[in-house]
Amino acid sequence: MKKKAPVFRSIRILTLAAMLTAISVIIGIFCKSFLNFGNGLFRITFENLPVILSGILFGPIVGGLVGIATDLISYLLSPQIYPPNLVVTAGAFLIGFFSGLLARIPIKHPSARILLCTSVSHLVGSIVVKSFGLYQFYGILVLWRIPVYFAIILIESLLLCILLGRKSFQRLIGNI
Repeated sequence: MKKKAPVFRSIRILTLAAMLTAISVIIGIFCKSFLNFGNGLFRITFENLPVILSGILFGPIVGGLVGIATDLISYLLSPQIYPPNLVVTAGAFLIGFFSGLLARIPIKHPSARILLCTSVSHLVGSIVVKSFGLYQFYGILVLWRIPVYFAIILIESLLLCILLGRKSFQRLIGNI
């Protein structure tokens, strides 16, 4: 009889995923407080960086779960009076899921793989799905998020290339 592998293969992966979730929530709170323009419509945020990193390191399921946890915890800590937007939560899941899925593609150059993961994750999760979910609040103005996210894709890709290329980070992560 074949046993199913658990989503979090070890306590170490569970702990690192929880830490990445916490980091993402903290980045999101900071960005929502200080880099928020237009009452939430124009927000420069890097809260998806730990979500993408969790997908790259641990795979699509863990990345997606980190995205969901980040979105729901951020909602609970925000002063919003409306119910959670599950379309936006689905977008957060897709960011982690696609980054984990695309990280498994055998591309020779690591920077190209990181750019692919970040680009597709944000195109699907942030630009399409989250924008669709935010359309009910902002209407057609939601299209102004698109140029902002192209800049965020480039910055997050660069940060991930730097982080994943560091020997000290590679030692920290070890064999996951």
